[in-house]
Amino acid sequence: MTNDALPMNLQTVRLDILQRLEPIRSLSDVRLCELAALCTTETVGRGLDPFRVQGVQGQSVYLLSGELKLTYVDRSSFVLVGGSEGSHWPLGKHTQPLRDAKAITDIELIRVDDEMLDVIMTWDQLSAGVDPSANGPAATDWRLMSGAFRLQSLMDGSLSRLPSASIDELFKRFERIKVKKGAAILREGDAGDFYYIIENGRCEVTRKVGGVDMPLAELKAGDAFGEEALVVEGKRNATVCMQTSGVLLRLKKSDFIELLREPLLKRLSWRDAAQQVTAGAVWLDVRYPSEYRNDRLPGAVNVPLSEIRNAIGLLDRDREYIAYCQSGRRSSAAAFLLSQRGYRACCLEGGLKANPVADRC
Repeated sequence: MTNDALPMNLQTVRLDILQRLEPIRSLSDVRLCELAALCTTETVGRGLDPFRVQGVQGQSVYLLSGELKLTYVDRSSFVLVGGSEGSHWPLGKHTQPLRDAKAITDIELIRVDDEMLDVIMTWDQLSAGVDPSANGPAATDWRLMSGAFRLQSLMDGSLSRLPSASIDELFKRFERIKVKKGAAILREGDAGDFYYIIENGRCEVTRKVGGVDMPLAELKAGDAFGEEALVVEGKRNATVCMQTSGVLLRLKKSDFIELLREPLLKRLSWRDAAQQVTAGAVWLDVRYPSEYRNDRLPGAVNVPLSEIRNAIGLLDRDREYIAYCQSGRRSSAAAFLLSQRGYRACCLEGGLKANPVADRC
């Protein structure tokens, strides 16, 4: 059998395994449980190189059991035994780069994505330093929050692009509120005042169409809402009601602008935007289809602002998008929505109105 077809048995990681590994063991119990559910162990047969097909780049790899011979770039070698003190640390992280490896016996490994681990450790360490009593009687230990700050949200949800420098202030300024089933959190037409993240519970988003409330979406723990009116400083364009009782985290408009909108929202001049498009970025027209048909930029893709959330997952995450509209208001909201969900997105400063056709040449 060749090393290009390694026999592997994947199994879910037990919590007690993570509690032995460095520096993972320093995480809170809630985070360890989350991480355990997202990791798997793999078994590799004797005589094989476990890293021939999938290396250790971008990962923290630990030897759980068995004996593994490691050879480094200077051709020195070392036999690591699973369960020993040295096996509690990721392979090749604090030594010379690995040249190759060979399983002396059947071995068991665990791989943890470095990016995921860095995100979770950043939030966990910062939240550990926050005094819950500082935010009033309704406050809690942020490390125990399994909804709004669950790992999936931190990796690709509403908080995934937040600069780490802002996290500490964010914890201080969020207000935690309990809400009852049926409560209207936002009403269509009202002014924007707060940004919300669902800690637990479910919400329904509706909009009036011809005098009838039409359901648009159902939101769950970890989802965010209320940002559009705060980005464009306009009126609420939908109503959000609680389908169940639950707990919400809310952030005042001024805090949202300082800690979320400004760090995430990138604006480009016409000249810089055009250069980015020449380099491979895509124009994203977020106006109504009728506006797009009448006056669009060459090569632009039309995704109206009202459909941006539905386009999450459909747009290419490997491309950069430069959103534009008539004035810059709708495009700034679209760029923010995409940015906070992990896309590389900017908006054209001032929109088409501030960049007449003659100036675009």
